[in-house]
Amino acid sequence: MEDLSEIVSEKEKLSVIQPEAIRSALKRISPHLNKTPILKSHLLNSLLGHEIFFKAEVFQKTGAFKARGALNAILRMQEEGNLPKKVVAYSSGNHAQGVAWAAARAGIESTIFLPKNVSSVKKAATRSYGAKVIEVETRQEAERLAREEELKGAVLIPPFDHDYVIEGQGTACLEVLDEGIKPDAVFAPCGGGGLVSGSYLATKLACPEAKVFAVEPLIANDAAMSYRSGEIYKFNEQPGTIADGARTLALAPRTFQYVKQLAGVYEIGEEDIIYWSQWINHLLKITCEPSSALGMAAAHKWLHGQEKGQKALVIISGGNMSEETYRKIWQKDYLSAIPGIIA
Repeated sequence: MEDLSEIVSEKEKLSVIQPEAIRSALKRISPHLNKTPILKSHLLNSLLGHEIFFKAEVFQKTGAFKARGALNAILRMQEEGNLPKKVVAYSSGNHAQGVAWAAARAGIESTIFLPKNVSSVKKAATRSYGAKVIEVETRQEAERLAREEELKGAVLIPPFDHDYVIEGQGTACLEVLDEGIKPDAVFAPCGGGGLVSGSYLATKLACPEAKVFAVEPLIANDAAMSYRSGEIYKFNEQPGTIADGARTLALAPRTFQYVKQLAGVYEIGEEDIIYWSQWINHLLKITCEPSSALGMAAAHKWLHGQEKGQKALVIISGGNMSEETYRKIWQKDYLSAIPGIIA
């Protein structure tokens, strides 16, 4: 394994997370979180001729993996004797809920800035955890205002650009590997890159032979363009993908240092996102928000041409979905098109 510390340029001067930090994070947060189930579909495995494992973070606190990173950040600050009176965040929805929930558990205040296009379900849930929610026009404005609050003394917990957050998010993958499952490939949705960075580190710790892939919408493919060019690409405006958890503008240098080491980045069209949202709901009997369907769409593409008997781990990142998004997903029936592997 290449030493990650050698990958980071002097210009960036970024810290490098050691894989063992994912194990420490899991030990720290596991008493407070759900150990989410690993699901399989016999029908899907029969249709594809491979074995797919789904890490179902829909059953996590707040309904998404984001609770892991937020809680780890707050508990680490508490361990270090630096627990703040107030935390602040900006988010496309699931991170907002994670920070609000974790802050409430620690007995501290939280203020969350949300762009207006965040689903009503995620806004309401964030408020229900006790956070002060401030709605703004754009994601850029949400981030700017959150950083202004940081200058006033609040502690910012960003959705992915933070070592403690990445460590916590990586524990979802590590829980699977600790069950003795050794996948040939791991697929994680990618917005800002925190989950896939943490998953990459988890595999280096517990299953170094596994390939790790990031997955994002084709119309929000900043990570893929960055991966190919070797330089971070940034959108000027938030992409309009149905996968709202992947509407980020760009990777952070912190996450890009890990994304560069992945086996690849898959780009998924909107129709395929909807197709697999329907099929995962149908096969696993769970609520799968569109961002969570990205991993299975990529796994399906990867399995084309692979020898039979591959094992793939797909991280189902969350299940918080508004009625509007639910209607969009089910306005056309895709269940009549049965999944299979094209020879």
